[in-house]
Amino acid sequence: LLKGIMPTKRTSTDFNHTEANGIQNSEHIKKDSFTIKNRTSSSSLTQNHSRATEKWSDDINDGIEEDASHIEVVIRVRPMMTSEIEKGAKEVIQIVNDNTIVLETNKDNKQFTFSKVFHPEVSQEDFFQQCGINQLINKALAGYSCTAFAFGQTGSGKTYTMTGPATGNDLLLEVELQGLVQQTFQYIYLQMDKNPSVRYQVRASYVEIYNEQVQDLLNPSTTVESLQVRWTAHTGFYIENAFVLECESVDDLMAVLEEGIRHRQIGSNAINDRSSRSHAILTLYFDSEVADSDSTDELSLTKHGRLFFVDLAGSEKVAESYKGDTLTETGNINKSLLTLGNCISALSDVNKRHGHIPYRDSKLTKLLSDSLGGNGISLMIACIAPSSQYVSETLNSLRYANRTKKIKNFPKVQM
Repeated sequence: LLKGIMPTKRTSTDFNHTEANGIQNSEHIKKDSFTIKNRTSSSSLTQNHSRATEKWSDDINDGIEEDASHIEVVIRVRPMMTSEIEKGAKEVIQIVNDNTIVLETNKDNKQFTFSKVFHPEVSQEDFFQQCGINQLINKALAGYSCTAFAFGQTGSGKTYTMTGPATGNDLLLEVELQGLVQQTFQYIYLQMDKNPSVRYQVRASYVEIYNEQVQDLLNPSTTVESLQVRWTAHTGFYIENAFVLECESVDDLMAVLEEGIRHRQIGSNAINDRSSRSHAILTLYFDSEVADSDSTDELSLTKHGRLFFVDLAGSEKVAESYKGDTLTETGNINKSLLTLGNCISALSDVNKRHGHIPYRDSKLTKLLSDSLGGNGISLMIACIAPSSQYVSETLNSLRYANRTKKIKNFPKVQM
């Protein structure tokens, strides 16, 4: 499907993935394929002007380490399902106000406070406008490393929140059902058009972590063996030899999204007929070039922003899954989420956050290390089910979300 694309040697540590030739898809997304067109990248966008970079890096990041930023956490409650109501389940979630939520348990009520709590009736558009993703996109365009990740049990609405209903590619074109990702694509180009003095280059990659193996969703035919997660002192953890495609329009980004969704691992379990069986990571890279107004040599400054969309597979009880491959999948999903939980617990504890953090215990936490306690800016979207059937799972999600909001990041512009 990826015609005209050949992987190239990674030539710049500004990106965490291997670069490849660009794509162009000017027509509406087709159901079964999309067209890739070779494009030569502008050398001026990838050139590193050392004098300008050193000067601006000192100015922009001066004192930033002392100005820690807590991770923003929002809660989205999905509606009750018909099957839950038919089984006699009741709604155990009370939304007190825009920031406070109460969970009714068998023993007592548990109250939590977050940046924002969303009712089940919230539309996709209203959620996009109010959850804080706009600020995250603006920061990424300004050169920061930003992450939005959806967390919660299986069947809680994570994928719906990120990319909309997972029932067919045609739904990607229905505006009222589009998730955060599609709406972000539109917002990105609107923001770039408002800054004609800045030259942007947008690139994208899309991978999944399935059974602790990293697979390239844009080039699955060449990934019989999984991609390797490497580490360097300059870049931190990165995925080696993944495709990074140049995107010049919203259609290009939509084509990348559709291709990735088509190849992602899904399955059926007792809770969800189309359950994501992998952690999916869509990464957008922004090279922005602007002239240094204080320089007499017409030097330019290049910033390297990134925006990660992480759709985590949902945690679930092993007893509620099928045997065989699904049992293995469930075990690996729960193992990586347990490691993520351990990292969150350690980072949220003032007595442990400066000690050992077990990032290296899973590929997921390796790749999220900059987003959790690192130099990035993060938004956690905790998706929960309101049904009394899943009180324990909902309580666990709310507790993890409550710990996450205590984590401190130290954002830095990536030069």
